Amino acid sequence: MDLFFESLITRRTFLQKCGLIALTSSILPYLNRYGAAQDARLGHVKPRPAMYYSKLKGNKIQCQLCPHQCIVPAGRRGLCRVRENRSGEYLTYAYDNPCALHIDPIEKKPLYHFLPGTGSLSLAIAGCNFTCLNCQNWEISQSKPEDTFNYDLSSERIVELAMLHRTPTITYTYTEPTVFFEYMLDTARRAKENGVLNIYRSNGYINEEPLLELIPYLDGANVDLKGYDNDFYKRITGGRLEPVLRTLKNLKAQGVWLEITNLIIPTKNDHDSMIQQLCKWIFDELGADTPLHLSRFYPHHRLSNLPPTPIHTLKKATKTAKDAGLRYVYIGNVAGVDELHTYCPYCRKLLIERQGYAIKIHGLVDGKCKYCKNIIPGQWR
Repeated sequence: MDLFFESLITRRTFLQKCGLIALTSSILPYLNRYGAAQDARLGHVKPRPAMYYSKLKGNKIQCQLCPHQCIVPAGRRGLCRVRENRSGEYLTYAYDNPCALHIDPIEKKPLYHFLPGTGSLSLAIAGCNFTCLNCQNWEISQSKPEDTFNYDLSSERIVELAMLHRTPTITYTYTEPTVFFEYMLDTARRAKENGVLNIYRSNGYINEEPLLELIPYLDGANVDLKGYDNDFYKRITGGRLEPVLRTLKNLKAQGVWLEITNLIIPTKNDHDSMIQQLCKWIFDELGADTPLHLSRFYPHHRLSNLPPTPIHTLKKATKTAKDAGLRYVYIGNVAGVDELHTYCPYCRKLLIERQGYAIKIHGLVDGKCKYCKNIIPGQWR
């Protein structure tokens, strides 16, 4: 993500320049036609009953949406900042109020084996159930919905926007979509009814029951597997590893197209042994055809003291992944490297060439390599 800094900049201008709360100009006229405000409103919220919780003694509530399972006293919120115990009733402040809405290339998610070259209507609401020290969207992920500039957009209108702009997919992204679960679920249902596909761009930190309710409406997912070490997860994200592994296995088992991103952070999760274990787990549990994106870290948020990931570290990790048996391994956040492209793992011919988010399909026909006729897993139509 490109960041632009100026002197004497307001919080709202900063967020807009970061690309975190601005609508594309082509969408704004449509919103006007439907009576929606052209400008986002600071703190626009529509509290509504939350899902997945139980009531405890003393007017407390235990959230059951994600593995934190926060115990929330009356008048307080859980770690995600969006779910509040109001006098014994659990409310979500993350509904109908996205703070980010863009049409992105599908490759930005990143998804390389899912409708290449298409756009995806991408949205977020403030809040997250992780506290990642390296978060690049921390201005919205570590905020309450009352602290961001939000649009008044129902799930019906989101689906209408996708259809109007002929984006075949809607992606729930930028922050952690699990925290706006109710909005995502309702939007995904309506999208499915109208032939629009749904993509879950997630940290994978969700309990099994809500995930299994969501999965029938999902078509694709990219999940961050941030490292293969529980201590690393605790220190960098505030979460645990095991629930993420469970999410990955559930998505794969239920037939959702799955790709994985591993952001390699110097001195934190770039150790050879951790990368080897991560790749071996993917191979053993998810299969050789699961695409893995090894992404370059850039200094952000509370890890601004670290350098960007060296290219040679990413190249070495790519070799480790391929030696573990993974067939589709990519390098992300780096321009001009050969690992941006998709090659047939059988005959090694170039199938999809990528320059930034621009693509050119050379040798893929009906999901098969046109040279050796082997199937290339993915969703190509």
